[in-house]
Amino acid sequence: MMSAPLDPRARAAALRRLAEDEFDVLVVGGGVVGAGVALDAVSRGLSVALVEARDLAAGTSSRSSKLIHGGLRYLEQLDFKLVREALRERGLLVTRLAPHLVRPVPFLLPLRHRVWERGYIGAGVLLYDTLGGARALPRHRQLSHARALREAPGLRGDALVGAIQYYDAQVDDARFTMMVARTAAQYGAVVTTRTRMTGFLRDDDERVTGAVVRDLEGAGEIRVRARQVINATGVWTDDVQRLAGGAGSSVSVRASKGVHLVVPRDRIPLDTGLILRTEKSVLFVIPWGPHWIVGTTDTPWDLDKVEPAPTRADIDYILGHVNAVLRRPLTDDDIEGVYAGLRPLLGGSGKEGAGSETVKLSREHAVIRPEPGLVIVAGGKYTTYRVMARDAVDVAAAGLPDAVPASVTARVPILGAAGFEALRNNRRRLARSSGLPVPRIDHLLGRYGSCAEEVLELVAGDPALGEPIPGAEDYLKAEAVYAATHEGALHLEDVLVRRTRIFIEQRDRGIAAAPEVAALLAPVLGWDEETARREVEDYRAQVEADLAAQREWDDDAANAVRLAGPHSERVA
Repeated sequence: MMSAPLDPRARAAALRRLAEDEFDVLVVGGGVVGAGVALDAVSRGLSVALVEARDLAAGTSSRSSKLIHGGLRYLEQLDFKLVREALRERGLLVTRLAPHLVRPVPFLLPLRHRVWERGYIGAGVLLYDTLGGARALPRHRQLSHARALREAPGLRGDALVGAIQYYDAQVDDARFTMMVARTAAQYGAVVTTRTRMTGFLRDDDERVTGAVVRDLEGAGEIRVRARQVINATGVWTDDVQRLAGGAGSSVSVRASKGVHLVVPRDRIPLDTGLILRTEKSVLFVIPWGPHWIVGTTDTPWDLDKVEPAPTRADIDYILGHVNAVLRRPLTDDDIEGVYAGLRPLLGGSGKEGAGSETVKLSREHAVIRPEPGLVIVAGGKYTTYRVMARDAVDVAAAGLPDAVPASVTARVPILGAAGFEALRNNRRRLARSSGLPVPRIDHLLGRYGSCAEEVLELVAGDPALGEPIPGAEDYLKAEAVYAATHEGALHLEDVLVRRTRIFIEQRDRGIAAAPEVAALLAPVLGWDEETARREVEDYRAQVEADLAAQREWDDDAANAVRLAGPHSERVA
């Protein structure tokens, strides 16, 4: 099945439908939960629209640790239900829903104490191996000191007395979110980005009946009618709730900043991922192609939500903790990229919101109906996005006049999954027919799954698109074009930051690649020379502002510097 492209023509048609149709469900927010809600609802036979103020996954869903995991640390808190649920979702993603995007990764957990720690942690990891869908991945191994150092020769010998190796999974969070949204569009959902919700529509009884949406690309204001509106805006949940006139619902969301560093793979000699305990939480060293992702921090954030800024203190915190166990410490010169994201944490619950109903509430996420016609889903973790989406649609469905089928998304593969394994087994044939080397085909299959054939069709039509992007040679020129013809990219930033990960993988943050990528996007997006030049200049200024913010020591100073630079249109 060929995919439904999210291109400029499709966007124009989507905007017309927003203005003309009445939808069963309008989803506000294009992160992984919003995309999941759209897919859940449309796969139940509902008419669905999704509006996103910026780009798909522009917020938290492109700035996570990029792990699909059960939450090993929650076992210490005896939250078995939460871990079981997350492990079940991990198993579904690895084996059925998205095997092209979600991959098993081994992690080494160093032990510092003999006997008791091995028994205590080993018992927890054994439980981790057996709960929910954990059996989808290999079981853990107990490693001696010598065996652990063979797996991780980059570690200092005195940093451990032995280790336990266990498995979790990894995902490119931004790409996965985009592919979930594309899957929803494939089944008929209307998906638009750069469409900012500015207010709610109401009937004479003050029931929410839709939303007012402003097209930030110039089409003006649209009144979108819907029987149910689902707010899936993550750290902006409280802001959107204020637009509804509700100062106090039964759930609020607070933001916690997490910072990650990206360093070259050859700078940390490991054959496995690594998890370290810190005084606050845990620190991961996660394989990421020819790089490592090292993080994260966990600090309260109440400043600008669009572009949370890493600080010098954040960077030093991560370097200090990882260097405590490395034979050869990392330095600033090793850092290729830095990114910061905000976790949407449940900040309160109770009965303070008059008239609101807490329909689903757990340690991790909540679904509430603060007033007729409006549903809010908040909190949660990336791994359990599908459960959150299912719960939100269940609540919205109760407000619809006709019976709605139960969720089927546990059996609906994400776009690119169908046929992926067969194509992977035929990668040498694909290499011969396309003229590309087998490692390049593996790269495409790992990013697009069976949709890689569509990228290869672009190369067949124009062999020059089979060349690497100058300044970002890990990616083909065809991938930049495909981002605009199929994946909904509207700006240079969308491609360099989220459709590819050039922004965090290249030492210059993609500055060298920007002119070539802009030239590739121009004919698809209808840019003239001046527009392409402005896109490159805006991107360069954004990178400079990011780097300047990272030299500041505290959040207030870094935030001020970042706000002084260019930024995307802000949401409410």
